[in-house]
Order: sequence, then C-alpha cells, then structure tokens
Amino acid sequence: MTAHILLVEDEVKLARFVELELSSEGYKVSIAHDGITGLTLARESSPDLAVLDWMLPGLTGLEICRRLRATGSSVPVILLTARDEVSDRVAGLDAGADDYVVKPFSIEELLARIRAHLRRTQETDEDLLQFEDLSLNRRTREVFRAKRSIELTAKEFDLLEYLLSHPRQVFTRDQILEKVWGYDFMGDSNIIEVYIRYLRLKLEENNEKRLVHTVRGVGYALRE
Repeated sequence: MTAHILLVEDEVKLARFVELELSSEGYKVSIAHDGITGLTLARESSPDLAVLDWMLPGLTGLEICRRLRATGSSVPVILLTARDEVSDRVAGLDAGADDYVVKPFSIEELLARIRAHLRRTQETDEDLLQFEDLSLNRRTREVFRAKRSIELTAKEFDLLEYLLSHPRQVFTRDQILEKVWGYDFMGDSNIIEVYIRYLRLKLEENNEKRLVHTVRGVGYALRE
C-alpha cells in the first residue's frame, strides 16, 4: 500500500523539491505552506508520516506536533529546522517529534529517515488496531480512548478486538458467539448483550461518542 506523507513547509521551492523527490519514490504527498492548514490536513487526511518545518506562519511545526499528540495521534513526525542547539533538539523531542533533520539537509538522508520510520510503523501495525479515538494493542493488551486507559476483562478485550478488526462491518449474534466464545459455548443466550453493555459502559465512561452500535434485527457493528 502506498504510504501517505504530509509535508508542511513554507519555503515553496523547497517544498516542491521535496514533494517531487517523495513522489518519485512512490509516496502519495500532501502539501501545506502554513501551520493551520498543516494541522487541518494532519487531522483530516490521516497521513502515515508528517514532515514539519519548525518555523511556519500560523502555527509552528512544534505546536502542530504538540496538538497532534494531545489528541492521541501517533503519526511519526520528522521536524525540519535550521536550529541545531541541543536544547532545540530536546524541545522537539519533548513535543512528541520522532526525529529531527537540520537544514540544509541531504534529500537522501531525509528519504532514509522516512523509510526507517515507516518501516517501524509497518512492523507494529499488525499489533495495533485503531478506529476514531479508540485503540487496542494486541501484544500489550492495552486499550485507550484518546489518552484514557480502559481496563477490560479478557472476554471484553476479545469482543472489542473482533469488532475493531472489522470496523463498520455488521456481525450477527451467531457470528460473534462463534468467533469470540467458540462453537461449543453453552452459556446464557444473552451473553452478547451483556458484554456489549459492559463495553459501552467502559468506552463511554466520560460521555464519549458511541462507537459500538446495535443494528436492529441484525447484530452489532463498530462505526461512527
């Protein structure tokens, strides 16, 4: 699948040069020349990686990074900047940036860093399931709603993992019983309704938007 790169750079010629290089590598590229537009694109287009210039009109790259992390975004961020002091590097990393490239830079170095971060992301993709602000890590068995950690029982986790693995798909009670409880389940026939209720209570504890929906006469689905 083609990776989507967001580039936010106010130097138009530099942005165009980097865009052409990224496109020639096969990436899909979105461009913004100011901080506000960059933050909007980052939130709406869900890029696989963001390259942010530090000094931008409107919002700095540092502020874009902070705001993305504050809303739970884990998109890899590479900061571009002429600042080369240790304190500046620390400030960028503390804001949530994953990497730091100092101007003037070699395009080969930037491309190599992009490949490295995308490779790490792809290696962990199979463990991490996400939908809206809900995330589930199969390896660590952690569940978050934005930044709020949610404690689930083993069976609640299994049910949520099944729904998250197939967002927007509607499942019947029989399908859920088979996949989550197994063929030989002989318990209470209302078990699914009970666990759906448990999940909703925990996922909507702070009055968050409902994500686990009942499809009347059919079953259940995870959707907006």
